[in-house]
Amino acid sequence: MHPFGGGKGTRSSDGSDLKWLLGGKGANLAEMAGIGLSVPPGFTLTTEVCDLYSKSGMALPDNIWSSTLEGLKHVEETTGNKLGDAESPLLLSVRSGAAISMPGMMDTVLNLGLNDVTVEALAAKTDNPRFAYDSYRRFLDMFGDVVMGIPHHDFETELNMVKTSVGASEDNELSADDLKQLVAKYKQVYEKHGSHFPEDPLEQLRRAIYAVFDSWQSDRAKRYMEVQGITGLLGTAVNVQAMAFGNMGDSSCTGVLFTRDPNTGDDILFGEYLVNAQGEDVVAGIRTPNPIGELETEDPEIYNEIVRNCDILEQHFKDMQDVEFTVQEGKLYLLQTRSGKRGGKAAVQIAVDLVEAGMVTKAQALKLVTPDHLDIMLHPQFEDIASKQYTDSVIGSGLPASPGAAVGVAAFTTEDVERLHAAGTAAILVRDETSPEDVGGMYAAEGILTARGGMTSHAAVVARGWGKTCVCGVGALTIDERSRTAQLGSTVIKEGDTISLNGNTGEVLVGALPMAAPEMTGALGTFMGWVDEHRTMDILANADSPNDALEARKNGAQGIGLCRTEHMFFDHLAEVRRMILAPDQESKTAAISELLPLQRTDFDGIFEAMDGLPVTIRLLDPPLHEFLPHSADPEVAKSVGLSVDDMQAAIDRLREANPMLGLRGCRLGITSPEIIEMQARAILEAALDVKGRGLDPKPKIMVPLIGTVAEFKHQEKIIRDTAAKVFQEKGAEVEYQVGTMIEVPRAALLAEEVAKAGAEFFSFGTNDLTQMTFGFSRDDVGSFLPTYLAQGILEHDPFQVFDQHGVGTLVRHACEAGLKVNPDLKLGVCGEHGGDPSSIAFFNSLKHDYASCSPFRVPIARLAAAQAAV
Repeated sequence: MHPFGGGKGTRSSDGSDLKWLLGGKGANLAEMAGIGLSVPPGFTLTTEVCDLYSKSGMALPDNIWSSTLEGLKHVEETTGNKLGDAESPLLLSVRSGAAISMPGMMDTVLNLGLNDVTVEALAAKTDNPRFAYDSYRRFLDMFGDVVMGIPHHDFETELNMVKTSVGASEDNELSADDLKQLVAKYKQVYEKHGSHFPEDPLEQLRRAIYAVFDSWQSDRAKRYMEVQGITGLLGTAVNVQAMAFGNMGDSSCTGVLFTRDPNTGDDILFGEYLVNAQGEDVVAGIRTPNPIGELETEDPEIYNEIVRNCDILEQHFKDMQDVEFTVQEGKLYLLQTRSGKRGGKAAVQIAVDLVEAGMVTKAQALKLVTPDHLDIMLHPQFEDIASKQYTDSVIGSGLPASPGAAVGVAAFTTEDVERLHAAGTAAILVRDETSPEDVGGMYAAEGILTARGGMTSHAAVVARGWGKTCVCGVGALTIDERSRTAQLGSTVIKEGDTISLNGNTGEVLVGALPMAAPEMTGALGTFMGWVDEHRTMDILANADSPNDALEARKNGAQGIGLCRTEHMFFDHLAEVRRMILAPDQESKTAAISELLPLQRTDFDGIFEAMDGLPVTIRLLDPPLHEFLPHSADPEVAKSVGLSVDDMQAAIDRLREANPMLGLRGCRLGITSPEIIEMQARAILEAALDVKGRGLDPKPKIMVPLIGTVAEFKHQEKIIRDTAAKVFQEKGAEVEYQVGTMIEVPRAALLAEEVAKAGAEFFSFGTNDLTQMTFGFSRDDVGSFLPTYLAQGILEHDPFQVFDQHGVGTLVRHACEAGLKVNPDLKLGVCGEHGGDPSSIAFFNSLKHDYASCSPFRVPIARLAAAQAAV
């Protein structure tokens, strides 16, 4: 139990390590208390307690409960109020707080401590019966929903009936008598569900703490952790804190704000507040709140106090903050602060601005932008919002809650969005308002559109964190979930209709609008310059065509780390099939001769696009099933010059039980050496042609799939002999290297011998290396991998996040063994993991010279490499 407030703060040297014990919320509350800010007193039950609770059968040992009562005594002494007291009652909030922010995913209970006695005491003490009964009805609702499992909808129904009966449109229009009537009705809701509301405040506290711990295992929390890749946490902390009341009248308010604009990064307060309300009213989107800027006019003194506190928080935490506050009868209380979730553009702008303000160093700024932020920022935007096509398509607008452009079909439930996403169809989730139960649909959606909610509502905060375009608070939008339709203005949107969202302007459009790629200029250009200053690993690209090479270079690639020649052959499928299916050597030689000029032209264009930069070309590695037809189609048979019967016979002869372990890679090169001769000739002739035009080609030829030293030597000799012939024929030479791809476990184990054999570089093909080390077929993991992940057998899909413990042991051994023989040996990774940030950090730790990834992930890999370096 860790107390805070009332002059007490539990602080670490930098405020960061405590979050694993106290959770992010608890650690930051302790930090704020420690620097003298106005924080209601409270205490934190640690994440270790949550873990103990889960392991001990969902109950707290007596010693933990004793510590909880000690924490309660601290709060009572600090406030001068006492839980359950008949004259001066203490009311508490009980809130979750994991080490990693999970907005809205776990439970909260507010106004705890009220019962039929303490509500009267609170009314008398404050001389404000309306406030007392408003707090009581809120507590009954929240406690019933969170702790007792009574559907919130049942309480909402009673609330709406009372509002209708008295002609009130908003909750804050209800009188004290109306609220007393509502409290009675809420108690009847408990009775209808066979429940009894506990009057004992200590029992309320115990059960509320249990409920928050239980919410750590809720479906929505587990789903959020799954989609966010959050693993290894002990649980959630529980923060028990004295209530601060924003619902005590017109001199009270509550709000949520960001110290900078989370969409653009502009240095202005961004947020919302509600007068005479409590915090859940703002974040739940039930009432549309006021922009925080209006508070400067309504109450300049409080506004200026908020600004002063925000400046202190930014200076202390060295980052933009997301702050919850309450003003209770003119006094400001800070209820929470955390690093604010932001869009990609804002993340980059804030990082640059903080460096220019001298608040952080460039190295520190690199950590303020995540690879996901860059991914978001590099997504397309609408091409021309001034065009007639665009303006004619606008049917309404709301709040621009999360930036970007989104196009997809309208879907009205989480289940529908997830179904469409699984089928490869982009969808826009259309809801009155989102709730934590919508987390799966929000993650799968291309964009989110809501009729209610403000800029700090659940939809807005989660969307920004995930880089989802979001437009919320579209007041004119009416939704009929039952018929799967919505209406905005005169336009009816049916399920499956295509709509577009502009998260920068808040506009909603019908149809699909054209989009354009962003450019690396302004703050992004400045930031990426810092990225390249700090990283020690080169970032190359996987590119198989001149267009891919140009795209990679535009994104900052320093060469090509993997050119897959079999992918080039997809454009020459008939010629390749003639080569594979050739009935005799003469026919095969003729087919290979046809491929030579095609390959040479391909390489020529790539060398030209990558002038002066290395181009690593993997020799042919075609799993036969990717190139052979399944059956002898007459048209295909004609294109390869065979009868249907002869072609079917050839297909049957070549069919493999496990193509990924069959005739591919160097095995194909050894059984058909003329293919390797052709490829080596095409590479080197193209390099000489490009060099003759005054350019600087740097070819690196890579032998795939070796498992023995003899395989590498066999293929290297063909390459070297062919090079000598080409150079003699052309009367000119070009520098080149020969290396190998380490993707078979045996090659990794024998790396020292491979290096001794003359390999000039190792490139780790982590896709196949993972497949063969695990014994998992990449094509078939879908049948069992989801179960493995759900049951914790594996923390991550090893084909997406590199297995550092197992496969990484092989890679580490191969690197150390190869460098022992040849200190100049170049090391790189070119599998799918070359674009994964956590994997890049691992390869950087092994002193890899480069990582190679998709051209479109090059900026993300550059950032990940820089973050690994600092």
